[in-house]
Parts: sequence; structure tokens; C-alpha cells
Amino acid sequence: MKTILLFAIAFISIPSLSAQEKFTLSGYIRDAQSGEELIGASVSVPEINKGATTNVYGYFSLTLPKAGYTFEIQYLGYNKLIREIELNKDLTLNFELEESSEKLEEVEVVGERSSTKNIESVEMSVTDLSIATIKQIPAVFGEVDIVKSIQLLPGITNAGEGVGGFFVRGGSVDQNLILLDEATVYNPSHLLGFFSVFNPDAIKDVKLYKGGIPAEYGGRLSSLMDIRMNEGNMKKWSVSGGIGLISSKLTVEGPLKKDKASFIVSGRRTYADLFLKLSRDEALRDNQLYFYDLSAKVNYKINDKNRVFLSGYFGQDRFILGNAFSTGWGNSTATMRWNHLFSPKLFSNFTFIYSKFNYSLGIPQGAFAFDWDASIRDFSVKSDFTAYVTPNSTLKFGFQAIHHTFEPANFQPSGTEDESFLKAFKVPNKHAIEPAAYFSSEHKIGSHVVLQYGLRYSAFYNIGPGQVFEYEEDGETVKDTTFYDSFEGIKFYHGLEPRVSANFIINADNSIKTSYNRTRQYLHLISNSTVSSPFDIWVPSDPFIKPQIADQVALGYFRNFFGGGLETSIEVYYKKMQNLIDYKDNAELLLNDKLETQLLSGDGRSYGAEFFIKKPNGRITGWISYTLARTEREIPGINDGKVYPATQDRRHNLSVVSSFNINEKWSVSANWVYYTGLAVTFPVGRFTYDGVVAPIFSERNGYRLPDYHRLDLAVNFSWQKRKRWSNQINLSFYNLYNRKNPFSYTFRQSGENDTKAVKTYLFGIVPSFTYSFKLL
Repeated sequence: MKTILLFAIAFISIPSLSAQEKFTLSGYIRDAQSGEELIGASVSVPEINKGATTNVYGYFSLTLPKAGYTFEIQYLGYNKLIREIELNKDLTLNFELEESSEKLEEVEVVGERSSTKNIESVEMSVTDLSIATIKQIPAVFGEVDIVKSIQLLPGITNAGEGVGGFFVRGGSVDQNLILLDEATVYNPSHLLGFFSVFNPDAIKDVKLYKGGIPAEYGGRLSSLMDIRMNEGNMKKWSVSGGIGLISSKLTVEGPLKKDKASFIVSGRRTYADLFLKLSRDEALRDNQLYFYDLSAKVNYKINDKNRVFLSGYFGQDRFILGNAFSTGWGNSTATMRWNHLFSPKLFSNFTFIYSKFNYSLGIPQGAFAFDWDASIRDFSVKSDFTAYVTPNSTLKFGFQAIHHTFEPANFQPSGTEDESFLKAFKVPNKHAIEPAAYFSSEHKIGSHVVLQYGLRYSAFYNIGPGQVFEYEEDGETVKDTTFYDSFEGIKFYHGLEPRVSANFIINADNSIKTSYNRTRQYLHLISNSTVSSPFDIWVPSDPFIKPQIADQVALGYFRNFFGGGLETSIEVYYKKMQNLIDYKDNAELLLNDKLETQLLSGDGRSYGAEFFIKKPNGRITGWISYTLARTEREIPGINDGKVYPATQDRRHNLSVVSSFNINEKWSVSANWVYYTGLAVTFPVGRFTYDGVVAPIFSERNGYRLPDYHRLDLAVNFSWQKRKRWSNQINLSFYNLYNRKNPFSYTFRQSGENDTKAVKTYLFGIVPSFTYSFKLL
């Protein structure tokens, strides 16, 4: 490591050997009111067309020849700051930006800078939504939802109503890497997908990569969702919260030491179970259905070169049906980070991460009483370095190592031995180590070309203790068993993952972007259902289950109109996937310690075109997104080896989102969504054998559910009571025209010779009311 750092420092020092003397301006850009660092703020020098943007910690570095310059510091929603600076030595300066007022003219001016970012940035296939925008979007039960909001953008669809997972460019739900302050969140849903686990009051920034994933990230095939938590107000104390029909939340933040250390604590809880206790029905009073979560973060500035962060999340869901049934699931994460500046041009971050997802099932009483629990647990260490070589060149490199522990199932009878008909059973734990190293570089060539290229090397060690079965030719009968000791190697996989992106800037309003990336995924989600649920099983790659591999290419044209008042883009992509998992017909996955006998693997492909029109500024804002796509699988042993549409195949996906600021107090927002129904396998006939009626199914995913569409509407009224106390009332209607979108179909025998299809839907129209406040 010491050698690498010395090389990096020497490398970034090379430009200073040129004839013209150069100096570096570096520092942080912060919100003037809270002291929080701003991600993606820009520092530009108009007279020489040079500039820099802040990283995810709000830090920037810009090296220029010795001279006097006009620096413009800008960020969307904030007033521009202009400073005349004589750069005759290395300078460290921190800038604070004031939020712009509500005057529409000022909003338009600030939007001008924002409108060029989509043209100038090398990033493509990236979704970046502000928390302010997310909070305006109507939501079910009035609970603002980050995961549901991103599904309104091109290339992203939900996995079904009432389901927490989402599909990105034909990928399955487990192919999305979801990070909360760099810790993996394995299941992002509350209440079986009705809400996400991310409390928007605790979130600072949300970014989702559909392609062109940076080399510093890996481990999933389709997307990266990078969520950063708020760091707490450095200037003054603040309390905010909300009361809704089924849940309430409260956030407290403030300085532990002004401009030196701060904290934030944010919690939510539903209380539907509290109302059940008021019921006259004794059976209902014993039921429980709720979730709660708690987010917290502390940060401390040791000095100008060192800063530490400690953040965590804990959330649980509980569903107890009297003495008949109980279940629960939840996520826990903890992240400790240390930012260190080796020099103004070399920024580093060292991270220690803990992540756990667990779930449980049980029957509390009776002869069939049992407790069943399972989990996946990660410990990881990570280091990242950013070298600001020149204003036109940035180098990143680092490494990460993760230790995975998989606990597939621990089944224990909870009754006495005399009473119970059940026996204890445990699927053996599995272990793995996943190391990776990377480097990436971004170069601006002249004023019209930006290149970003990188290489990631990832490896995966499936290790003991464990056992591996050897099967007969039928693939199911065990012939032999090999046992492995702790940390003994069972199977090793590795490979390179190249990443390349380019931006060809035609002029201030036009650019063409292209990207290619290869990704590898060593963890797999095993599920009997077509959508994600808390009870799916995560398993590692092993001698039978190979890593999934994807190669994706994309090409996009980006165009702004009316001086940036209207942003448009068209992207086309093609993604080829290897070693995808599907299941044999009538597969048995529950409590199976020989899962590999139920799995089949093969190839897949996804391709499509994404259209996006966005109006970012003015009294009326919003966007229209449309995706035309196809996703297919070809797996030997399924569908007679012929190509079939994947569950993720959605031919058409259309979203229209709009918000209208009537005046300073009133605003109205609405969104309408339409997409092709899920591909499903239905029975097409039946036969009777020995008095038993059995169905005959169609080809794999040969049918579709009816197309899905709905309209949501929200009305917001805001007012200020005294200078430091702001209030808002939200009235929203989910599924305004009461569309009964199907959740599933079941088939029941009707009469002696007829079969009846019965539709289940989750929601008609759902009104909700929420009161929110903020006290400074």
C-alpha cells in the first residue's frame, strides 16, 4: 500500500515540473444554513473554461497555472457565489452557498447551470433524483418512497404492485446493488414491499446507475443504487417530523460542537397494530402488523485533513396473526469512515462496514409449533483514493474485501418433544470471501471529448466449513460427500471487469455518449415466486452455481432546448448475460440442502430504447419517460430449450410526472404510469390420474397479466408559523380512477368440468393525509 501511495503522489506531481508554475485550490462546498457538504457542486473558471465538481463528500480540487481568476461556485437550488482569487500558492478554501429564494426568476437562473450537466458529464444511464423532487411525488398511504420514485424513470420498472424489488434493463431484483452509506441493503422493503426501508428525512442523495457503473463498484449485474445519509446540521438544532394515517416519523439533528461535529437521528413507526387493540373482536386484538426503523449518523472534523463518520440503520417488520402464525424480517447496517487528505490533490476514504439481513417464521403453539430463522451477514473493509492530477484528469483506485456468512435455514420445533410432530433441521451455513481491486481515470481531451475508463478485478473464494455432494447421472441421487474445514477452499472464481465511457460534446446543447461495461455477480437470490419477498434465499457461487456475467453496451444522444429549459435524451442498449439461474418445473426450494439439484442455468439478453423529456425549472416541472424493451432467456431444460420471455420482460413502460406550484403555499403534483403486464405461466388444460386432477401448463411465461396503469394525485399546502416553524399538509390519492390492477390469478375448479380464474388485486383508490413540520 505504501508503494502505491508513493507512486500516486509522484504521478500527480509530474505536471508541476512543466515550465509554467501551477497551484491548487481545494476545499469543501457546504450549505450555509446546515453546514452539510454538497455533492456534485461545481467550481468553474469561465475565462479559461476549466472547472471541477465536488465528490460524494463535498470535496473538490482544481490545479491551474499561477494567475488571478474568477471562480464561480454553483449548485442547483442555491445562489451562485463568485470569488476573485489570486492563485499564487496552494490554497485551501471552503465555500458556503445560500439556498435560493422561492422567486421563480432566481430558480430559472440557477437551473441554467444544472441544464448543462447532462450535456457535459461523461455519465450516462444514470438516474439522479433530489429528495425535494421525491417528496413531491404522490405515494401510497402518503409515505414518500425513494424506491418507488426511481421506478418512474426510463429503464426501471417495479416487480409488481405491493412488491419492494425493481427491475433495471431486464435484470432481476437480486442484480441491483443497493448501498446505504456504502453498506449493502439486501431487502429494501417494509410491509412486503408497500414501503421502502429508506426514510427520506434521513437521506441526502440518491443515485442509480443503469449502465456505465464506475469501476469502484461491483458484485451485481444490472445496477447500482447509491444512497447517502444526511450528516446532521453543523450550525443549529432542528426537529422535523410527520403524522400520517398509518405511520409517524421524527428527525432530530444538530451540532455536537458548532462547525466541528454534528449528528442526526431519524425514526419511523407504523401504528396500525395499535388500532387493532381497540377492536371489539378479541382475535383482532391479538394481531400485530407494523414496521419501525431508525437511522443515525455522527460526523466529526478532527482537523483540515481528517474527518470521521459513523452511521447506522436498523429496521424490523413484524406480522403476528394471534397464536396461528408469526413472521418478521429486517436489515441492520453500520458504517465507519475516515476521510484523509494526503495532499490537496490526493483524497482518500477508508471504510469499515457491517451489514445483516435476517428473517424468521413461526407457529407459536400446538403440535406443529416451530421457529425458523435465516440470515446473510457481511463484514467488509474498503479503501478508495482519488488523485486530482490536472483540471482535465482524475485518477481513482482502491480495493475492497467482504466476508459473507450465509445461514439458509435453522428450523426448530418450539413445542415439547412429547407434543411436537416436527424434528429440528438446519441447512448448513456457507461462507465466502469476495476481494476486489480497481482503478479508473477520467480525461477531458480539448473542449469536446471526455473519456472515462477503468478496470476492476474481482475474485470469489467459496470456503469451509462446508460439504459438497457428488451426484449420480440423474443429477439428484447423492453418490459421495466431501467435507471441508474452516477457511479451506471449496471453489475459486475470478475475472476482469473493464469499464469504458465516452462523451462527445457537439456544442453547449448537444452531446453523444457511449459506454461499455462488464459486471460479475457471485451471490444469487433463490425464490419460488416471480418477485422478491423477504423469505427468498441468498446463496453463494459454488462448484455447481457459476457467477453471473453481463456485458452491456449503450449509446445515447442528449439534447437541451430553450437554453436548458427542456432536457431530452434517447438511449439504446444491449445487454448479454451468462449463467443466469432459473428453476426446474415444480422445484422444491424450501429447507432444501441440495438446492443445486433444483436449478438450471443458461443465457439471457435484454435490449431496448429509452426516451426521456424533462422540464427542470419553472412553476410547472416534471418529465415523461418511455421505454421500449425486450428481455429473453434461453436455458437448457426449460421450455424445450427454446427462447422464452423473462419475468422482467416489459415491452412498454410509460411514466408521466408533473408538479405545479400554484403559489408559495399551494402545489399540485400527479403521475400516471402504464406498463405491459408481467409474463406468467398459466394452466391450459388438465388431466385426471387415479382420481386426482392435475393441471397442464403452457410454455414458460407464455401468457401475460393484463396491462398495468394508474393515476396518482397529491395536493400540498405549506405555511410558516413564526420564522422558525414551517408546516405542510399533504392530501394524496393513489390510483385515483380506482383501476383494479391484478396482483395474481388463482385457478379454481368450478363445477365438474370447468376451471375458473380468480383475480386478486391489492388496491383500489387509496386516499391519505399527512401533516409534516420542521422547527429550526
